[in-house]
Amino acid sequence: MKRSLFLLAALFLGTMAFAQPSQAVDQYGNKVGVKELSTTERDGILVFESKDKEFKFWFDSRVQVDFAHYFGAQEWADPIGDGASIRRARFAVKTQINRDWYGEVDMEVGNGSFELKDAIVRYTGVENWQFSVGSQKPDFSLSRNTSSRYLEFMERPMVVSAFAPSRHLGLFAKYSNKYFFGSASILFQEIEGQEARTYVEDYNKDEGMSEGLSYLGKVVVRPVNEADYGLHIGGALMYDQPKTSDKYGYKYPTRFSTRSATNINRKKYIDTDNLFDSDHSLIATAELAGHYEGLRMESAWMADWTYMKPEVGLDKPYHFQGWYVECGYLLFGGKQTYDSGSAKFNRTRNGREWGDMELALKYEFIDLNDFEGRTTTQAVFGGSAELYGAALNFYLGKNTKIALNYQYVNNDRYANGKGDLNIGTVGVDADNKPIATKDFTQAIENDGEAGVNYHMLMARFQVAF
Repeated sequence: MKRSLFLLAALFLGTMAFAQPSQAVDQYGNKVGVKELSTTERDGILVFESKDKEFKFWFDSRVQVDFAHYFGAQEWADPIGDGASIRRARFAVKTQINRDWYGEVDMEVGNGSFELKDAIVRYTGVENWQFSVGSQKPDFSLSRNTSSRYLEFMERPMVVSAFAPSRHLGLFAKYSNKYFFGSASILFQEIEGQEARTYVEDYNKDEGMSEGLSYLGKVVVRPVNEADYGLHIGGALMYDQPKTSDKYGYKYPTRFSTRSATNINRKKYIDTDNLFDSDHSLIATAELAGHYEGLRMESAWMADWTYMKPEVGLDKPYHFQGWYVECGYLLFGGKQTYDSGSAKFNRTRNGREWGDMELALKYEFIDLNDFEGRTTTQAVFGGSAELYGAALNFYLGKNTKIALNYQYVNNDRYANGKGDLNIGTVGVDADNKPIATKDFTQAIENDGEAGVNYHMLMARFQVAF
């Protein structure tokens, strides 16, 4: 009898288990919903997506390996080392949680050092709008916001590197339709690595200092915006306070500097050095860009006005500026593309099954000098430079790119790397060899000019997946 009852109970429980499938749980024992995902490869990107299109998860990675050779600098110039670099080794995980919420984590591990790039929480539930918090690039510069995968030259122009804000922790909002783009951002400190974060925490703990804020707005109108041709007219303005992520944060400095459109030569000839006791800066840009089938043109002017604290006694702000223009053309029938939702250029559409080739030219100029009408102690001799460049880009399929760059940079006599680099000579020694100097007031102009000038040959191998 007992055996029969046991068998009946087992049969009943088994039937119930079969009739009511077990509920899925996570690692903490919480009941969770389950959706089946389809797996696809989309132009080299691995994507997991639910059947109802509500959920999507994908990887977005790239590797860029660079090489550079420098030549033609004057005999007295500081030596420039050739080299190679893992310019970027980027790994990103992105997900559309549902139709309204998006998340992203983007990490850089190039050359063995870890750096957080994007860390985004975004709401997209209002048509044409995006609201984000976290670390990302604010909408300011067309060149800065264009992904490094889709730049026509290996590095961004000098004026962009000097003035345009990169990734910051902040609050971001933007609106976009076919003919108009607008955005606004409130920025906290830059996300640069552990050292910068340590400065922020130490100044907060020891001095009770706020991190500093920046406010930014941008507007772009697109009177023409079609798939194969369009026009981009934009402008942006940023109110920028000094940040405690700088090691001199306790004195509120501002500093502008840039390399000569190369990452392997680490010398910064153009450098204002720290402007101590600065109160805030106004940074502005105006952009004109467009594309027509295989042709792409991009230009921008940027300027800064740095206001000092009243006790410094300056009657006018420091003023620095620069501009660039570049143009590229796909040689085998490809098309340039533009991302209306983010007001920036996107990847090319190849004209052949094997890929395409692009020829690009550019000119750029930057001026970080401000000494007219100022005393010696108030003047800033940050240097100025102009640069000519040409590029030949090979697009092999949809994911591989080989870039070849030639550039020539012409620095002025004030471009001495805040006093650390030679910019001319003071004569010759007993063996008739030039005697170099870092002091622009002592430099002898050779053939009518002073300042380091040199040529660059660079190459990049890139794969995105």
